[in-house]
Amino acid sequence: MRRTEKEQFLREILGNEQPPAHLARAVIEEKLRSAILDGRLPAGIALRQQELATLFGVSRMPVREALRQLEAQSLLRVETHKGAVVAPLINEDASDAYALRILLESEALRQSIPLLTAQDIATARDYIVQLETETDYTNIGTLNRLFHMTLYSRAPNKRLLKLVEDGLNEEERFLRFNLKHMELGELSQHDHLELLQMAEAGAIEATVSALAQHLNRGVEAINNYLKSRPTEVAKTTTASRKRALAQ
Repeated sequence: MRRTEKEQFLREILGNEQPPAHLARAVIEEKLRSAILDGRLPAGIALRQQELATLFGVSRMPVREALRQLEAQSLLRVETHKGAVVAPLINEDASDAYALRILLESEALRQSIPLLTAQDIATARDYIVQLETETDYTNIGTLNRLFHMTLYSRAPNKRLLKLVEDGLNEEERFLRFNLKHMELGELSQHDHLELLQMAEAGAIEATVSALAQHLNRGVEAINNYLKSRPTEVAKTTTASRKRALAQ
């Protein structure tokens, strides 16, 4: 893609409204994050600091900080000679990532359950109800993340919660594009209802155990999916990139 084409593409995806200086980093981060999650910025595309700074009419500093935040969320990765590029939908270490999520989310759940309010339980239950009728896989991924974060939300360790949310963001992005092939819907809903009922009853260790089983089923589903469709993720990414570059 030539430079002028790249500039036009980014302008169409991100806009070019100059944010207030004190909000620049947050605004740029959110615009990029949204575009990555919904696929408008495809895996593999390079996001250069100067291009983005020029687009938004800001210095490179808020752009650099926004890119660092997105890298920490596993939405970007730094490659030699390219700089920051949009990360693939799923990495080779998916099983390791889920193992880490089990550790982090189990601890967050342990801390949160004793502090959950009746409103928290009602909010989580509402997400389950919405998942029963939702057919848009983009929204399903979001509702799944929101359900889990509601159960963890009262954990007092905010750094732990940040790590947990980063893992859920990474999963949400993959699920948006691949959930319909993985046959997890009904089983996940059963797991969600069980988690909620146990959490509402204050059964901490039973809920943690159920969460581990739920996440391990996710690992198994992803591994089976990738084995049965070894080129599917690559095809999805390539097609998305071609559509983006053709605009």
